Amino acid sequence: MATYKEIHGVKVQYRDSDATAVEGDVWYNSSFGKLKMYQSSGAWASGGNLNQAAYGRRGAGTQTAGLAIAGQSSPGQSPRIRGETETYDGSSWTEVADLNTDRYVGGSCGTQTAAFYVGGHDGSATTDNAETWNGSSWTEVADLNAGGHGIGLEGTTTAALRFGASPSPRAVAELWDGSSWTEVGDLNSGRHSLAGAGTSTAALAFGGDEAPPSVGKAETWDGSSWTEVADLNTARSVFTGTGTQTLAIGMAGTNSGLSPSILKVVELWDGTSWTETTDMSTARYGVGGNGVQTSALVFGGYDNSSWFNNTEEWTISTSAETIAFD
Repeated sequence: MATYKEIHGVKVQYRDSDATAVEGDVWYNSSFGKLKMYQSSGAWASGGNLNQAAYGRRGAGTQTAGLAIAGQSSPGQSPRIRGETETYDGSSWTEVADLNTDRYVGGSCGTQTAAFYVGGHDGSATTDNAETWNGSSWTEVADLNAGGHGIGLEGTTTAALRFGASPSPRAVAELWDGSSWTEVGDLNSGRHSLAGAGTSTAALAFGGDEAPPSVGKAETWDGSSWTEVADLNTARSVFTGTGTQTLAIGMAGTNSGLSPSILKVVELWDGTSWTETTDMSTARYGVGGNGVQTSALVFGGYDNSSWFNNTEEWTISTSAETIAFD
């Protein structure tokens, strides 16, 4: 069995106060005569409600400076396909300018003041439209080469990667350089309604639909090609993900054809494997999300009977714990 020093390169620290918070760090606190370590735990809390309940909303930004973009509202509302954008300040949502083209289940990325939205469904057909957001208004830019809905999009308004699409599951990927789209290496597995994390040169694509039921497949992008990595524990589609290529989170969704079909399951990616963590409060799919692995948002969605406007906030905190020996 390896020793602590062989694993970490140093001996267990001998200190008279607790060490700086580093997950997994171990030390002996001489003031209390205790062996201690830092341990992380995650929890969900309620945030402010969206002004518009909708399915297929998309997000950008952080937990305290976020965007919710477009969506499909409940039958009877007019218009049902919507282009609203709302900003989040950490406690409440405020409506701002609409997209130029109303749609839902497109792809989105960026920040609260510099966001990107591409593709989607306008209620009658898929679109190839792309629009950028400057903090106050949307501007149409060059169309995708291959439109569709259920698209993954990661990066910025000047360097982005789109991947996957429907109506039929597609493996297509394209790079955006700030003015035009260029087709690049396809995903290994064609699918739609998947989630992603990362940047245009270091991305993670996971989940989605090849054909019902949903899949748990995950792939990483290195700027030129895709590599298959470990699957999600729970196959899913029409969900949201955020973070980086090595530290990501996947939230909610549907695993069509399986039971339960509507999910509140959350999984964390550490660059090698997926780990299930604390469930969301509300099972739903067609959600939007933004943030990072340790501090994220989920908002909107649908559960086959209700359209949601509620927001859930995810936070991972680290605390010093005493190590107990049996």
